[in-house]
Amino acid sequence: MKKKKTKITPLDLIVSALILAAAVYLGYRIKVGLHYKWNWQAIPQYLYRYDQESGKWVANLIMQGLFTTLRLSIWGTVLATILGTIMGLCRISQSLFYRLLGRSYVELIRNMPPLVLIFIFYYFVSGQIMPVLGLNEFILAQSETTQRLCELLFAPPSFLSAFFSALVTLAIFEGAYIAEIVRAGIQSIDKGQWEAAHALGLSKWQQMRYIILPQAVQRILPPLAGQFISLIKDSSIVSVISIQELTFQGMELMATTYLTFEIWITITLLYLVMTFTCSLAVQRLEVRMARGRA
Repeated sequence: MKKKKTKITPLDLIVSALILAAAVYLGYRIKVGLHYKWNWQAIPQYLYRYDQESGKWVANLIMQGLFTTLRLSIWGTVLATILGTIMGLCRISQSLFYRLLGRSYVELIRNMPPLVLIFIFYYFVSGQIMPVLGLNEFILAQSETTQRLCELLFAPPSFLSAFFSALVTLAIFEGAYIAEIVRAGIQSIDKGQWEAAHALGLSKWQQMRYIILPQAVQRILPPLAGQFISLIKDSSIVSVISIQELTFQGMELMATTYLTFEIWITITLLYLVMTFTCSLAVQRLEVRMARGRA
């Protein structure tokens, strides 16, 4: 399969020039109209700082928020994919109970605002379940190495309750949309594929595992990538329960430094880097799968 060359057309150049001109004009109006003094020199210190004790450069507030957002997005994607796949399979099950279970979950979650879910799970998980499990006390009783590993993978022990509340909320909310993507992808496979698999004497699980799912993944992947990107952006909503992710750190810095435009432009660019990287990764995966199929 030949790789298509990207051609830059005159229209691309015109659109790029217009966007650049709009950005320059907007910056000019901010400076002249609002009498705003740009101070981009102050931003790098909030990305990384030099630690005198360790003698190393360490992440500062913005990068700490970025890493928290990445943890939420990665773990949220894993949990939402597992939950969404299970519920998507329930939606097409021959069992009436499983179909009702899957549909009830999808309809309930998709018709609820995520902000409401955030508060429900925050006060329920953090206030009721976590104290019973004693997870915070268990982590604090472990060695310093274990606590550092927990902080690296999830969050500092003191913030575990809030972190898991946010994680569960994101997984449940995004899982409802992934369930519909999985259901639609499987149902889009021609009925003849099921009949052919059945004629070969395969069980339902074998039909799904070896015949249907490999074909469905090709169709599921593009909308699934869009949902992953949506999860990265939706993670900003957990800032309302004081999760120190990227948006929360931006609000804190803006309130203390008054570098409104510099802070939010930097945070916007960081979100753009995350989502664009995800888009490129999925695009390359699609190309590889297409080559394998060919």
